[in-house]
Amino acid sequence: MALLESNKNRGEVRIHESLDELSTDLADYVAELSEASVKERGVFAIALSGGSLITLLRNLCGAPYNKTVDWSKWYIFWADERVVAKNHADSNYKLAKDHLLSKLPIVPSHVHSINDSLTAEEAANEYEFVIRQLVRTRVVNVSDISDCPKFDLILLGMGADGHVASLFPNHSVLEEKNEWVTFITTSPKPPPERITFTLPVINSATNVAIVVTGAGKAEAARLAIDDVGPECPVLPARMIEPDVGKLVWFLDNQAGSKLKGFSQFSK
Repeated sequence: MALLESNKNRGEVRIHESLDELSTDLADYVAELSEASVKERGVFAIALSGGSLITLLRNLCGAPYNKTVDWSKWYIFWADERVVAKNHADSNYKLAKDHLLSKLPIVPSHVHSINDSLTAEEAANEYEFVIRQLVRTRVVNVSDISDCPKFDLILLGMGADGHVASLFPNHSVLEEKNEWVTFITTSPKPPPERITFTLPVINSATNVAIVVTGAGKAEAARLAIDDVGPECPVLPARMIEPDVGKLVWFLDNQAGSKLKGFSQFSK
């Protein structure tokens, strides 16, 4: 693994020579944050997204983490979800259950997924209500500088268009400042109906990690991380700037191939 220097507010950039190395580093990172949060707060509130990110968390299901992590203290949320049935192939919940949750001793009542019998708007409103109740009891912490929830970790992937969660380029949802959870019915990627955390919630987290793999995302990674100048489009991923928390990028060498400084790493 190599660490690249990044510009201010762009976080720590970790580039890995293989997906196996990335997966190992990601598991170590999550386990360390879990231990620190449980020691400090007694719980670990983590929000997941979908896509290949989930399969890259696979090492958490094996030794040593299956024995060393205090899974009973984990509370699971989703930074975004497709408004489909929980057993639907497009469901982020199903993806996480199949590859992660079913293999870990997480308390079932600590897993907070959306109500899949509701419309997108209703599901977003109910999910925000659930989170507000858990902020009240401090299962989810609260931001020191706003009333937003402060998740211990929000784990995100990034699309080739630079979207994170279900925050897509040039979409009005990027302007949402008041809601914690909002909805879209016009996703440029199917399925069209989704719920998503808003930028203020993501940027209020104690830790945010963005996982990016593959050559097809190299240009978006460059635009999201490098100092590219005002004439370049501002991708949603570039809008991830934690207020006081820490941002870490986990890239494979293909996704990082267009970053400044990559040539020194790849020699």
